Amino acid sequence: MNSSNSNNLNNNGNMNFNRNGSMNNIHNVEKTMLKFQQLAKDAQSNGDPVLAQNYLQHADHYLRRYNELNERKENTLEKTKLEQKPLAQDNVTEKEEITKTAN
Repeated sequence: MNSSNSNNLNNNGNMNFNRNGSMNNIHNVEKTMLKFQQLAKDAQSNGDPVLAQNYLQHADHYLRRYNELNERKENTLEKTKLEQKPLAQDNVTEKEEITKTAN
């Protein structure tokens, strides 16, 4: 097996799509969802309900992914706040101890 064949194994279009992070960027996911919703409206107004349904199914997929990313972001923010709270209390305790020791 030569080196050109081994490179072809890595040229899968789907793998490249996932690797570039576009499905992890909430703004890209939202933009794509809105695009498919608009395409569905256009297809419906042009009298093609089958194509409209196809686009709505794609939009639904991106909506689910958007919601997943939002939930993950909220969980991360809550976790960060909970971790910072004890740190802030520790800093107050340390300052009180320093003040007591100085007096």
